[in-house]
This record gives sequence, C-alpha cells and structure tokens, in this order.
Amino acid sequence: MSPAKVLTLATFALTYVFPAAAFSMTIMSSTSSKSTLFDLPVSNNGARCRIILYKKEIPKDEVDIVSPMDLGGLKSPEYLAMNPQGKMPLLSVKNGMNIPESETICRYLLSTYVNQGPSFLPNDPKSNLISRFHDMYITTIQGCLYKAAPPFGPYGTRSDAINEMQKQLKIIDDLIDSNKDGIYLCGKEISLADATLFPTMVFIDSMLPKFGIENGIPTKLINWFNQIRAKDPVFTRVYDEVKGGVDSWESKGRWDTIWMAGLRDKDPATIFDKLVSGEIPADILYEDDCVFAFKDIKPAAPVHLLVIPKDRMNLKNLRHSSSEHIEILGKCLAVAGKLSNMRELGFGDGARIVINDGADAGQEVPHLHLHVLGGRALVWPPG
Repeated sequence: MSPAKVLTLATFALTYVFPAAAFSMTIMSSTSSKSTLFDLPVSNNGARCRIILYKKEIPKDEVDIVSPMDLGGLKSPEYLAMNPQGKMPLLSVKNGMNIPESETICRYLLSTYVNQGPSFLPNDPKSNLISRFHDMYITTIQGCLYKAAPPFGPYGTRSDAINEMQKQLKIIDDLIDSNKDGIYLCGKEISLADATLFPTMVFIDSMLPKFGIENGIPTKLINWFNQIRAKDPVFTRVYDEVKGGVDSWESKGRWDTIWMAGLRDKDPATIFDKLVSGEIPADILYEDDCVFAFKDIKPAAPVHLLVIPKDRMNLKNLRHSSSEHIEILGKCLAVAGKLSNMRELGFGDGARIVINDGADAGQEVPHLHLHVLGGRALVWPPG
C-alpha cells in the first residue's frame, strides 16, 4: 500500500470515527520533504521503530531520526504542536500527518515499506500476542525500574509493580516454544514481537539487579535476549543505543535516591518484625498482605490497638515518609478506621488515632505504628 493510501485511510478514520482527533492531527500536519522520527537512543518504545528502520534499511533521506531536544524538548511549544501528549516517539510523515505512539508508528512503517526488507509479520499469532502483552502489562509499569516515585500504572508501590513485571515476563516466557528453530521469538523469521520486546528487555536486564534481583528473567526469555543480541547486528546496535542511555542515567546517579535501589532499609529488625513473622505471639485483630494490627500489651486506654505496615519500607518514623509510602499509609489509616468502628472490640463513639513520631513524642519502636485508643472519653490535650 502506498504512503498516500495509508494517509488517506488514516485521515478517513480520524475524520469520521474520531473527529476531534482529526482536527488536532490537521493542525499538526507536516510539510517536510522527508519523514522524521523524533526519538532518543534510550527510548525503549522508540527503539522498536528504529529496529524496523534499520532492518528494512530505510535511508536517512527517507526517514531521519532526530532528537526532540532539537525542538526544545518534549514540552516545548514546537513539539507539543505536533504531539499534544508531549511524548516520544513521534513520526512526522513527509508531506503528511504526525503519528504518535510507537505501535502505531510501527504499523505505519510496515504498511508503507511492505516490499522493503522483512515483513515483521510471520504467520504466528504469538507475535501480536507478545507485543500486546508487552504494551498492556509491561510498558505501563516499567517506570518502577527508573522513575523516582509511584504510581506505576495501577500500582502504588514499587515492590508490587516489580513483582507484577516479573509475573508478566513469566507469562511471555511460557509462550516461547522451547524447540523453536531460529533465534527469533517465532523461529527463523523476525517478528514485531522481537522488535517490541527486545529494547524493553535491555531496560529489565540492566535495571532489575539494581533492586537486588539477580536472575530475574525467565530462562527462555534471557536465552532469546542474549542470542538475538549476539547474532543479529541490528539488535546489537539497538542494545548499544539503549544501554548507552541507561549507563548515562547511572553515571548521573539516577538510582542513588530511588527506593529499593540506592535507598534501602538497612536498620535492624524490631520486635514488630518478630510479631509479623510469628516468632513472637501477638493478639492479632487484623492482617492482610500489607497491614498488621494487634492489641498493645501495655494499654493506655480500655481498648488500645497498634496498626503497622508489615514491611517497614524505611518508615522508622512518619517524618521519613515519601511518595513511596502514600499507599501503605492510606491502608494503615483505613484499617485503623475500620477497627475503631467495631464496638465488639470495646470502642464507643469514636477513637483516638495517634502516631508518636520520634523520641520527643514517646515513640519506643522504630517502625511506624498507629495507636488506636478508645473505650472511654479521652481528654485533650493528651499531655
């Protein structure tokens, strides 16, 4: 299909199916004599587009690769005029429209240059399936490996997002045929799945160990990753591009202040850890994956409960909290509120929920905990 026909179909869809989008894309149309891919070497999603360009040997005078910084960055007025999302990659098609989103760019390149180089579309549904799993369940949370703070997709903690990522890697690993013939995910023929997954695997292979996770990539996936990197020059090139960007981040101390990487809880365990593990018995009133509540052995009121996060996460005191702790602090408060509403525990019309923060406040155990007191009228100020 010719570029003109592709653009005509795209314009039709945008005009009649998504009319608002058509207006935006019209004001963003390109008048350049060649197409331009706005991208950076470290961009894993942009790298899948670059793999297609390299494998199809599309020359620079046909599609050039330019840094968004040439326009002042992703949030510059010039760039936002072409892509209001302010993200990369972005393909500015010669004498045509501007196309954001890497998967959409790839589909455009594959249809426009269908007769040039490999098709990337083997007769194997696993190619599209792996690409879809990648886009839906891995790239949506990949920020857990390098961003300063949550949320990471639907996950409010870094540990939950990393655990989910490892789960998704296992799901993709299970799709790979152990007896496949060839270095690519679907055998001898390169697929969109290879182009999609490989750059992200550079991230994962480089970054998981920063969080103390060695050998975190399933066997078939890591074997494919290492083999394709060693045997296909284009993938070697893209590995060097992405890894070079990651190394640059590291040289600037990107992970030094990221929780679970440069920042870890290295303080000794407390009595609360022993209560959570069951090493010391407790009168448990509530427990889930994140929160633990039990009766205080030295009650300061007729009813006196303690609510703690199971994983201290460096929360020795509330003043050590950060955006990494928003979810667990909310969960602890919710549990405290739920328990204080239970008259069968002895609570009446409400309760006092207190966090003693530091020695001056009377904190005794360096593991953040909420006191839930009730069973009688409490005076104020407390003393």
